[in-house]
Amino acid sequence: MTPTDLVIRDAEAADVPAVRALLVETWHATYDGIYGWQRVAEITNAWHSLENLRSQLGRDGGVFLVAEIGKEIVATASARRERDGAALLTRLYVMPAWQGVGIGRTLLQVALACFPKAPVARLEVESQNELAIAFYERMGFFLQRQARFDGRDDTPNTLLMAKRLFVD
Repeated sequence: MTPTDLVIRDAEAADVPAVRALLVETWHATYDGIYGWQRVAEITNAWHSLENLRSQLGRDGGVFLVAEIGKEIVATASARRERDGAALLTRLYVMPAWQGVGIGRTLLQVALACFPKAPVARLEVESQNELAIAFYERMGFFLQRQARFDGRDDTPNTLLMAKRLFVD
């Protein structure tokens, strides 16, 4: 059951340090067993630097959300519109202590609702992240194919998943 005091809103510049801390904690909890602590630290330092996160605020065609309980940021999601009109979910992370209570589901629904004309939603998920894969399948996503994140050899193996959203 989703907490009743959950607030989902657009991320602001003042939120960036808390979002980075959330991402670092969540990535270590999720991926240390797959990649090792050092590689996870390298990835989070590159992908989730304060500068990188700040650059994602207010992007045209995109959304950068945070979920709060009280004044604590407990989750974040980002998505953007692709050239073909699809919604691409680029990030959805919930603090480990808050997982399993409906925050991820609610945040996903809000993020995708920001793209009301999108025919489909897409995402990439680490191929060994069984909990996330099961979550996305419960949310109606299906496997399209396996790839490397961003098509680069030095990045995680990912599954490309999709969900049909809008029908004319």
